[in-house]
Amino acid sequence: MDDASYCATPAPVGPQADAGPPFAECVLCREPTEYPESARGATLCPVCAWQEAARSACSG
Repeated sequence: MDDASYCATPAPVGPQADAGPPFAECVLCREPTEYPESARGATLCPVCAWQEAARSACSG
């Protein structure tokens, strides 16, 4: 079995791959978020949002 496509790595998928509007930066790590630049408030990327939720759940 000599199929080169079997082991091929897929193209990365992320905000840069979308043709949508520009995305807002995360206020903590400056990575693109799932929100458009026009979103109000403190925008967080999914990773930082998860970490903040874990911190607030364990804080008391």
